[in-house]
Amino acid sequence: MIRSVKVIIVGRVQHVGYRHWIGRHARRIGLDGWVRNLRDGSVEALFSGSAKKVKNMIELCFEGPRLAKVIDITASPATPPVEAGFIQCRD
Repeated sequence: MIRSVKVIIVGRVQHVGYRHWIGRHARRIGLDGWVRNLRDGSVEALFSGSAKKVKNMIELCFEGPRLAKVIDITASPATPPVEAGFIQCRD
Protein backbone atom coordinates (compact mmCIF):
# COMPACT_ATOMS: atom_id res chain seq x y z
CA MET A 1 0.00 0.00 0.00
CA ILE A 2 1.30 3.44 -0.98
CA ARG A 3 1.26 6.21 1.60
CA SER A 4 1.78 9.87 0.71
CA VAL A 5 2.39 12.63 3.23
CA LYS A 6 3.29 16.29 3.05
CA VAL A 7 5.65 17.39 5.81
CA ILE A 8 6.67 20.81 7.06
CA ILE A 9 10.05 20.86 8.78
CA VAL A 10 10.76 23.80 11.09
CA GLY A 11 14.07 24.88 12.57
CA ARG A 12 17.47 25.73 11.12
CA VAL A 13 16.82 23.88 7.86
CA GLN A 14 17.75 26.38 5.16
CA HIS A 15 21.32 27.23 4.09
CA VAL A 16 22.63 24.03 5.71
CA GLY A 17 22.21 21.58 2.81
CA TYR A 18 18.95 20.19 4.18
CA ARG A 19 17.10 19.91 0.83
CA HIS A 20 20.02 18.07 -0.74
CA TRP A 21 20.26 15.79 2.29
CA ILE A 22 16.54 14.95 2.03
CA GLY A 23 16.82 14.32 -1.72
CA ARG A 24 19.78 11.98 -1.29
CA HIS A 25 18.08 9.96 1.48
CA ALA A 26 14.65 9.85 -0.20
CA ARG A 27 16.20 8.50 -3.42
CA ARG A 28 18.28 5.97 -1.47
CA ILE A 29 15.15 4.74 0.36
CA GLY A 30 13.20 4.63 -2.92
CA LEU A 31 10.57 7.30 -2.32
CA ASP A 32 8.78 9.47 -4.86
CA GLY A 33 8.05 13.13 -4.19
CA TRP A 34 9.77 16.48 -3.86
CA VAL A 35 11.33 18.93 -1.41
CA ARG A 36 11.45 22.74 -1.41
CA ASN A 37 12.27 25.72 0.80
CA LEU A 38 9.42 27.91 2.01
CA ARG A 39 9.66 31.68 2.43
CA ASP A 40 9.17 31.46 6.22
CA GLY A 41 12.46 29.54 6.59
CA SER A 42 10.93 26.06 6.86
CA VAL A 43 11.18 23.19 4.39
CA GLU A 44 8.22 21.39 2.79
CA ALA A 45 8.43 17.89 1.34
CA LEU A 46 6.14 15.27 -0.14
CA PHE A 47 7.07 11.64 0.51
CA SER A 48 5.29 8.82 -1.27
CA GLY A 49 6.02 5.11 -0.96
CA SER A 50 5.35 2.20 1.35
CA ALA A 51 4.14 3.18 4.81
CA LYS A 52 7.36 1.77 6.31
CA LYS A 53 9.62 3.80 3.98
CA VAL A 54 7.65 7.01 4.56
CA LYS A 55 7.80 6.54 8.34
CA ASN A 56 11.53 5.87 8.12
CA MET A 57 12.09 9.06 6.08
CA ILE A 58 10.13 11.21 8.53
CA GLU A 59 12.22 9.84 11.39
CA LEU A 60 15.41 10.57 9.44
CA CYS A 61 14.25 14.16 8.87
CA PHE A 62 14.65 14.83 12.59
CA GLU A 63 18.39 14.17 12.17
CA GLY A 64 19.16 16.11 8.99
CA PRO A 65 22.66 17.18 8.00
CA ARG A 66 25.23 18.14 10.61
CA LEU A 67 24.47 21.90 10.69
CA ALA A 68 20.67 21.54 10.75
CA LYS A 69 18.58 21.83 13.90
CA VAL A 70 15.05 20.50 13.49
CA ILE A 71 12.54 21.87 16.01
CA ASP A 72 9.33 20.32 14.70
CA ILE A 73 7.89 18.25 11.87
CA THR A 74 4.21 18.15 11.00
CA ALA A 75 2.85 15.57 8.58
CA SER A 76 -0.51 15.45 6.82
CA PRO A 77 -1.99 13.07 4.24
CA ALA A 78 -1.36 14.11 0.64
CA THR A 79 -2.07 13.13 -2.94
CA PRO A 80 0.74 11.05 -4.50
CA PRO A 81 3.00 12.88 -6.96
CA VAL A 82 2.17 12.64 -10.65
CA GLU A 83 5.69 11.58 -11.67
CA ALA A 84 7.93 8.89 -10.26
CA GLY A 85 11.25 9.86 -8.68
CA PHE A 86 12.31 12.46 -6.14
CA ILE A 87 12.86 16.12 -7.10
CA GLN A 88 14.65 18.94 -5.29
CA CYS A 89 12.75 22.09 -6.21
CA ARG A 90 14.63 25.35 -6.63
CA ASP A 91 13.93 28.24 -4.28
